[in-house]
Amino acid sequence: MQLTDRKALTHSNRWVIKIGTSLLTSVDAGLDQGNIDRWVEQVATLKQQGMEFVIVSSGSIGEGVRRLGWRQRPREVHQLQAAAAVGQMGLVQSYESAFKRFDIVTAQVLLTHADLANRERYLNARSTLRTLIKHGVVPIVNENDTVVNDEIRFGDNDTLAALVANLVEAETLVILTDQGGLYERDPREDAQAKMLRDLMADDPALRTAAGPAANFGSGGMVTKVAAAQKAARSGASTVIVGGRESEVLSRLRSGEVLGTLLRPGSNRMAARKQWLAGQLRGNGRLVLDNGAVEVLQQKGRSLLPIGVREVGGEFGRGEIVLCVDLDGEEVARGLTNYSAAEARQIIGKPSDQIESILGYAGEIELIHRDNIAVSK
Repeated sequence: MQLTDRKALTHSNRWVIKIGTSLLTSVDAGLDQGNIDRWVEQVATLKQQGMEFVIVSSGSIGEGVRRLGWRQRPREVHQLQAAAAVGQMGLVQSYESAFKRFDIVTAQVLLTHADLANRERYLNARSTLRTLIKHGVVPIVNENDTVVNDEIRFGDNDTLAALVANLVEAETLVILTDQGGLYERDPREDAQAKMLRDLMADDPALRTAAGPAANFGSGGMVTKVAAAQKAARSGASTVIVGGRESEVLSRLRSGEVLGTLLRPGSNRMAARKQWLAGQLRGNGRLVLDNGAVEVLQQKGRSLLPIGVREVGGEFGRGEIVLCVDLDGEEVARGLTNYSAAEARQIIGKPSDQIESILGYAGEIELIHRDNIAVSK
Protein backbone atom coordinates (compact mmCIF):
# COMPACT_ATOMS: atom_id res chain seq x y z
CA MET A 1 0.00 0.00 0.00
CA GLN A 2 1.29 3.46 -0.86
CA LEU A 3 1.20 5.92 2.03
CA THR A 4 0.04 9.04 0.21
CA ASP A 5 -1.19 11.07 3.22
CA ARG A 6 -1.42 11.08 7.00
CA LYS A 7 -4.65 9.14 7.03
CA ALA A 8 -2.88 6.26 5.35
CA LEU A 9 -0.71 5.87 8.48
CA THR A 10 -3.84 4.50 10.13
CA HIS A 11 -3.60 1.45 7.84
CA SER A 12 0.10 0.61 8.01
CA ASN A 13 0.63 -2.21 10.48
CA ARG A 14 4.38 -2.78 10.74
CA TRP A 15 6.38 0.12 12.13
CA VAL A 16 10.06 0.51 12.91
CA ILE A 17 10.56 3.16 15.61
CA LYS A 18 13.96 4.77 16.05
CA ILE A 19 14.57 6.60 19.33
CA GLY A 20 17.53 8.97 19.50
CA THR A 21 20.13 9.37 22.22
CA SER A 22 19.09 12.95 23.06
CA LEU A 23 15.60 11.68 24.00
CA LEU A 24 16.87 8.76 26.06
CA THR A 25 19.86 9.99 28.04
CA SER A 26 21.57 12.95 29.65
CA VAL A 27 25.03 13.24 31.12
CA ASP A 28 23.90 13.41 34.75
CA ALA A 29 20.66 11.43 34.78
CA GLY A 30 21.38 8.54 32.42
CA LEU A 31 18.36 6.83 30.87
CA ASP A 32 15.03 8.61 31.09
CA GLN A 33 12.83 5.76 32.29
CA GLY A 34 9.76 7.97 32.29
CA ASN A 35 10.05 8.61 28.55
CA ILE A 36 10.71 4.93 27.86
CA ASP A 37 7.63 3.98 29.88
CA ARG A 38 5.45 6.42 27.91
CA TRP A 39 6.60 5.14 24.51
CA VAL A 40 6.25 1.53 25.61
CA GLU A 41 2.71 2.13 26.85
CA GLN A 42 1.74 3.52 23.45
CA VAL A 43 3.36 0.59 21.65
CA ALA A 44 1.52 -1.84 23.92
CA THR A 45 -1.81 -0.15 23.17
CA LEU A 46 -1.20 -0.20 19.42
CA LYS A 47 -0.07 -3.83 19.52
CA GLN A 48 -3.47 -4.71 20.95
CA GLN A 49 -4.92 -3.28 17.73
CA GLY A 50 -2.86 -5.74 15.66
CA MET A 51 0.18 -3.62 14.91
CA GLU A 52 3.76 -4.94 14.85
CA PHE A 53 6.84 -3.09 16.04
CA VAL A 54 10.61 -3.11 15.95
CA ILE A 55 12.41 -0.54 18.09
CA VAL A 56 15.84 0.72 17.08
CA SER A 57 17.18 2.37 20.20
CA SER A 58 20.21 4.53 20.79
CA GLY A 59 21.32 5.32 24.30
CA SER A 60 23.79 2.61 25.28
CA ILE A 61 26.83 4.89 25.07
CA GLY A 62 25.08 7.73 26.91
CA GLU A 63 24.00 5.37 29.69
CA GLY A 64 27.48 3.89 29.86
CA VAL A 65 29.03 7.33 30.18
CA ARG A 66 26.78 8.02 33.16
CA ARG A 67 27.46 4.67 34.82
CA LEU A 68 31.19 5.17 34.43
CA GLY A 69 30.98 8.64 35.96
CA TRP A 70 32.39 10.47 32.95
CA ARG A 71 31.54 14.14 32.49
CA GLN A 72 31.22 14.06 28.71
CA ARG A 73 31.03 11.68 25.79
CA PRO A 74 34.58 10.56 24.87
CA ARG A 75 36.02 10.62 21.36
CA GLU A 76 38.38 7.65 21.49
CA VAL A 77 36.93 4.53 19.90
CA HIS A 78 37.99 2.18 22.70
CA GLN A 79 36.39 4.49 25.27
CA LEU A 80 33.15 4.57 23.28
CA GLN A 81 33.17 0.79 23.00
CA ALA A 82 33.65 0.43 26.74
CA ALA A 83 30.79 2.84 27.42
CA ALA A 84 28.55 0.92 25.00
CA ALA A 85 29.32 -2.39 26.72
CA VAL A 86 28.42 -0.95 30.13
CA GLY A 87 25.39 1.01 28.97
CA GLN A 88 23.83 -1.79 26.96
CA MET A 89 23.02 -3.59 30.20
CA GLY A 90 20.94 -0.73 31.51
CA LEU A 91 19.28 -0.01 28.16
CA VAL A 92 18.00 -3.56 27.74
CA GLN A 93 16.86 -3.75 31.36
CA SER A 94 14.88 -0.54 30.96
CA TYR A 95 12.96 -1.78 27.93
CA GLU A 96 12.43 -5.24 29.35
CA SER A 97 10.96 -3.95 32.62
CA ALA A 98 8.74 -1.45 30.79
CA PHE A 99 7.29 -4.03 28.40
CA LYS A 100 6.94 -6.65 31.12
CA ARG A 101 4.17 -4.54 32.69
CA PHE A 102 2.10 -5.33 29.60
CA ASP A 103 3.15 -8.99 29.35
CA ILE A 104 5.05 -8.27 26.13
CA VAL A 105 8.21 -10.25 25.47
CA THR A 106 11.24 -8.35 24.15
CA ALA A 107 14.42 -9.47 22.44
CA GLN A 108 17.81 -7.81 22.11
CA VAL A 109 19.25 -7.76 18.59
CA LEU A 110 22.70 -6.22 18.01
CA LEU A 111 23.60 -5.54 14.39
CA THR A 112 26.37 -3.94 12.39
CA HIS A 113 26.26 -2.76 8.81
CA ALA A 114 28.42 -5.75 7.92
CA ASP A 115 25.59 -8.03 9.04
CA LEU A 116 23.29 -6.44 6.48
CA ALA A 117 25.88 -6.15 3.69
CA ASN A 118 26.62 -9.88 3.71
CA ARG A 119 23.72 -11.61 1.97
CA GLU A 120 23.75 -14.76 4.09
CA ARG A 121 23.86 -12.80 7.33
CA TYR A 122 21.22 -10.47 5.89
CA LEU A 123 18.85 -13.39 5.40
CA ASN A 124 19.66 -14.80 8.84
CA ALA A 125 18.87 -11.45 10.45
CA ARG A 126 15.73 -11.12 8.35
CA SER A 127 14.49 -14.58 9.31
CA THR A 128 15.20 -14.00 13.00
CA LEU A 129 13.44 -10.64 13.13
CA ARG A 130 10.44 -11.87 11.16
CA THR A 131 10.15 -14.90 13.46
CA LEU A 132 10.25 -12.69 16.56
CA ILE A 133 7.57 -10.41 15.10
CA LYS A 134 5.44 -13.41 14.19
CA HIS A 135 5.49 -14.53 17.82
CA GLY A 136 4.46 -11.12 19.11
CA VAL A 137 7.90 -10.19 20.40
CA VAL A 138 9.16 -6.60 20.19
CA PRO A 139 12.81 -6.68 19.05
CA ILE A 140 15.02 -3.96 20.54
CA VAL A 141 17.70 -3.34 17.94
CA ASN A 142 20.90 -1.43 18.47
CA GLU A 143 24.13 -1.08 16.62
CA ASN A 144 26.77 -3.42 18.05
CA ASP A 145 28.85 -0.50 19.28
CA THR A 146 31.13 -2.72 21.35
CA VAL A 147 32.78 -4.25 18.27
CA VAL A 148 32.37 -1.71 15.44
CA ASN A 149 34.56 1.33 14.96
CA ASP A 150 33.74 3.76 12.17
CA GLU A 151 29.99 3.26 12.72
CA ILE A 152 30.38 4.68 16.22
CA ARG A 153 32.11 7.79 14.97
CA PHE A 154 29.40 8.42 12.38
CA GLY A 155 26.60 7.63 14.83
CA ASP A 156 24.22 6.35 12.21
CA ASN A 157 21.49 4.53 14.09
CA ASP A 158 19.18 6.48 11.77
CA THR A 159 20.68 4.58 8.86
CA LEU A 160 20.49 1.33 10.81
CA ALA A 161 16.79 1.96 11.42
CA ALA A 162 16.22 2.45 7.69
CA LEU A 163 18.06 -0.78 6.89
CA VAL A 164 15.98 -2.60 9.52
CA ALA A 165 12.83 -1.19 7.90
CA ASN A 166 14.04 -2.65 4.59
CA LEU A 167 14.93 -5.89 6.36
CA VAL A 168 11.52 -6.54 7.93
CA GLU A 169 9.59 -4.89 5.06
CA ALA A 170 8.06 -2.29 7.35
CA GLU A 171 5.52 0.10 5.91
CA THR A 172 6.49 2.98 8.18
CA LEU A 173 9.69 4.23 9.81
CA VAL A 174 9.13 6.63 12.70
CA ILE A 175 12.21 8.59 13.78
CA LEU A 176 11.67 10.14 17.21
CA THR A 177 13.96 13.11 17.73
CA ASP A 178 14.41 16.16 19.96
CA GLN A 179 13.09 18.42 17.18
CA GLY A 180 9.43 18.72 16.21
CA GLY A 181 10.20 17.64 12.68
CA LEU A 182 12.14 18.76 9.65
CA TYR A 183 12.33 22.49 8.97
CA GLU A 184 13.22 24.39 5.82
CA ARG A 185 16.14 25.84 7.80
CA ASP A 186 17.61 25.13 11.22
CA PRO A 187 15.03 26.59 13.66
CA ARG A 188 17.75 27.10 16.25
CA GLU A 189 19.31 29.65 13.92
CA ASP A 190 16.16 30.99 12.28
CA ALA A 191 13.06 31.23 14.46
CA GLN A 192 10.93 31.99 11.38
CA ALA A 193 11.80 28.70 9.66
CA LYS A 194 8.71 26.70 8.73
CA MET A 195 8.29 23.00 9.32
CA LEU A 196 8.18 20.80 6.22
CA ARG A 197 5.06 18.69 6.62
CA ASP A 198 4.75 16.40 3.60
CA LEU A 199 7.41 15.77 0.97
CA MET A 200 8.76 13.06 -1.26
CA ALA A 201 11.86 11.46 0.23
CA ASP A 202 13.94 12.51 -2.79
CA ASP A 203 12.76 16.14 -2.82
CA PRO A 204 15.75 18.50 -3.42
CA ALA A 205 14.39 20.84 -0.72
CA LEU A 206 15.53 18.34 1.89
CA ARG A 207 19.20 19.12 1.22
CA THR A 208 19.02 22.29 3.31
CA ALA A 209 17.04 20.74 6.17
CA ALA A 210 19.98 19.76 8.40
CA GLY A 211 21.58 20.93 11.62
CA PRO A 212 24.17 19.89 14.21
CA ALA A 213 23.48 17.03 16.58
CA ALA A 214 22.86 17.60 20.26
CA ASN A 215 25.59 17.10 22.86
CA PHE A 216 25.05 13.41 23.48
CA GLY A 217 23.62 12.51 20.10
CA SER A 218 25.72 12.09 16.99
CA GLY A 219 23.28 12.05 14.10
CA GLY A 220 21.49 15.27 13.21
CA MET A 221 18.93 15.85 10.48
CA VAL A 222 21.34 14.93 7.68
CA THR A 223 21.32 11.28 8.71
CA LYS A 224 17.55 11.33 9.18
CA VAL A 225 16.96 12.56 5.65
CA ALA A 226 19.40 9.97 4.33
CA ALA A 227 17.60 7.29 6.36
CA ALA A 228 14.24 8.30 4.87
CA GLN A 229 15.71 7.99 1.39
CA LYS A 230 17.06 4.52 2.17
CA ALA A 231 13.74 3.41 3.67
CA ALA A 232 11.95 4.68 0.56
CA ARG A 233 13.91 2.23 -1.59
CA SER A 234 11.76 -0.58 -0.24
CA GLY A 235 8.62 1.55 -0.21
CA ALA A 236 8.52 2.63 3.43
CA SER A 237 7.35 6.09 4.42
CA THR A 238 9.27 7.94 7.14
CA VAL A 239 7.93 10.27 9.80
CA ILE A 240 10.44 12.52 11.59
CA VAL A 241 8.73 13.80 14.71
CA GLY A 242 9.36 15.14 18.20
CA GLY A 243 9.60 12.26 20.63
CA ARG A 244 8.46 14.38 23.57
CA GLU A 245 5.07 15.08 21.98
CA SER A 246 2.31 13.74 24.20
CA GLU A 247 1.01 10.37 22.93
CA VAL A 248 3.05 10.89 19.77
CA LEU A 249 2.75 7.33 18.44
CA SER A 250 -0.96 7.04 19.10
CA ARG A 251 -1.62 10.40 17.49
CA LEU A 252 0.39 9.48 14.40
CA ARG A 253 -1.60 6.28 14.18
CA SER A 254 -4.86 8.26 14.29
CA GLY A 255 -3.70 10.29 11.28
CA GLU A 256 -2.94 13.53 13.10
CA VAL A 257 -0.50 15.85 11.34
CA LEU A 258 2.66 15.75 13.45
CA GLY A 259 6.25 16.17 12.35
CA THR A 260 7.40 15.62 8.78
CA LEU A 261 6.19 12.84 6.50
CA LEU A 262 8.64 11.77 3.79
CA ARG A 263 7.01 9.50 1.21
CA PRO A 264 8.55 7.07 -1.29
CA GLY A 265 8.16 7.74 -4.98
CA SER A 266 6.38 4.44 -5.62
CA ASN A 267 4.07 2.17 -3.72
CA ARG A 268 5.69 -0.20 -1.25
CA MET A 269 5.96 -3.31 -3.39
CA ALA A 270 6.80 -1.46 -6.61
CA ALA A 271 9.67 0.34 -4.89
CA ARG A 272 11.03 -2.92 -3.52
CA LYS A 273 10.87 -4.57 -6.93
CA GLN A 274 12.71 -1.62 -8.45
CA TRP A 275 15.38 -1.93 -5.79
CA LEU A 276 15.79 -5.63 -6.47
CA ALA A 277 15.86 -5.17 -10.23
CA GLY A 278 18.18 -2.20 -10.30
CA GLN A 279 20.66 -2.81 -7.49
CA LEU A 280 21.57 -6.46 -7.87
CA ARG A 281 23.32 -8.54 -10.51
CA GLY A 282 22.89 -12.25 -11.06
CA ASN A 283 25.46 -14.72 -9.72
CA GLY A 284 23.72 -17.76 -11.17
CA ARG A 285 20.56 -18.85 -12.89
CA LEU A 286 17.54 -21.06 -12.44
CA VAL A 287 15.82 -22.65 -15.44
CA LEU A 288 12.07 -22.76 -14.82
CA ASP A 289 9.39 -24.96 -16.31
CA ASN A 290 6.39 -23.37 -18.00
CA GLY A 291 4.23 -23.64 -14.92
CA ALA A 292 6.72 -21.78 -12.77
CA VAL A 293 7.06 -19.07 -15.40
CA GLU A 294 3.30 -18.56 -15.36
CA VAL A 295 3.24 -18.47 -11.57
CA LEU A 296 5.84 -15.69 -11.50
CA GLN A 297 4.57 -13.64 -14.44
CA GLN A 298 0.82 -14.01 -14.12
CA LYS A 299 0.12 -14.79 -10.48
CA GLY A 300 2.90 -13.00 -8.59
CA ARG A 301 3.64 -15.97 -6.35
CA SER A 302 6.82 -17.31 -4.85
CA LEU A 303 9.15 -19.65 -6.72
CA LEU A 304 9.02 -23.17 -5.29
CA PRO A 305 11.71 -25.80 -5.89
CA ILE A 306 9.30 -28.06 -7.76
CA GLY A 307 9.10 -25.59 -10.66
CA VAL A 308 12.85 -25.46 -11.32
CA ARG A 309 14.45 -27.71 -13.94
CA GLU A 310 18.12 -26.74 -13.69
CA VAL A 311 20.58 -24.73 -11.59
CA GLY A 312 23.42 -22.87 -13.30
CA GLY A 313 26.49 -21.24 -11.76
CA GLU A 314 27.62 -21.02 -8.17
CA PHE A 315 25.93 -18.75 -5.65
CA GLY A 316 25.40 -18.52 -1.93
CA ARG A 317 22.27 -18.14 0.13
CA GLY A 318 20.89 -14.65 -0.20
CA GLU A 319 22.58 -13.85 -3.49
CA ILE A 320 20.83 -12.70 -6.63
CA VAL A 321 20.00 -15.27 -9.30
CA LEU A 322 18.38 -14.92 -12.70
CA CYS A 323 15.26 -16.94 -13.47
CA VAL A 324 14.99 -17.97 -17.12
CA ASP A 325 12.46 -19.94 -19.13
CA LEU A 326 13.20 -23.09 -21.14
CA ASP A 327 14.42 -20.93 -24.05
CA GLY A 328 16.90 -19.09 -21.83
CA GLU A 329 14.97 -15.80 -21.75
CA GLU A 330 15.07 -13.94 -18.44
CA VAL A 331 11.77 -14.09 -16.60
CA ALA A 332 12.74 -12.59 -13.23
CA ARG A 333 15.55 -12.11 -10.77
CA GLY A 334 15.56 -12.43 -7.02
CA LEU A 335 17.29 -13.29 -3.75
CA THR A 336 17.54 -17.03 -3.24
CA ASN A 337 16.92 -18.73 0.09
CA TYR A 338 19.37 -21.52 -0.76
CA SER A 339 22.89 -21.89 -2.12
CA ALA A 340 23.50 -23.43 -5.54
CA ALA A 341 24.57 -26.71 -3.94
CA GLU A 342 21.42 -26.88 -1.83
CA ALA A 343 19.20 -25.81 -4.73
CA ARG A 344 20.52 -28.64 -6.92
CA GLN A 345 19.38 -31.14 -4.30
CA ILE A 346 15.82 -29.84 -3.93
CA ILE A 347 14.79 -28.65 -7.42
CA GLY A 348 11.90 -30.58 -8.89
CA LYS A 349 10.86 -31.72 -5.42
CA PRO A 350 7.83 -30.72 -3.32
CA SER A 351 8.61 -28.25 -0.54
CA ASP A 352 7.55 -30.70 2.15
CA GLN A 353 10.56 -32.85 1.23
CA ILE A 354 13.15 -30.10 1.80
CA GLU A 355 13.84 -31.07 5.41
CA SER A 356 14.36 -34.75 4.64
CA ILE A 357 16.65 -33.92 1.68
CA LEU A 358 18.80 -31.25 3.30
CA GLY A 359 18.59 -32.43 6.88
CA TYR A 360 17.08 -29.22 8.22
CA ALA A 361 13.85 -27.28 7.84
CA GLY A 362 14.50 -24.24 5.65
CA GLU A 363 12.19 -21.91 3.79
CA ILE A 364 9.50 -23.57 1.68
CA GLU A 365 10.26 -21.18 -1.21
CA LEU A 366 13.39 -21.16 -3.31
CA ILE A 367 12.73 -17.43 -3.75
CA HIS A 368 10.01 -15.64 -1.80
CA ARG A 369 7.65 -13.48 -3.86
CA ASP A 370 8.73 -10.36 -1.92
CA ASN A 371 12.28 -10.94 -3.13
CA ILE A 372 11.43 -11.42 -6.83
CA ALA A 373 11.48 -8.71 -9.49
CA VAL A 374 9.71 -9.92 -12.63
CA SER A 375 11.45 -8.80 -15.83
CA LYS A 376 9.56 -6.66 -18.32
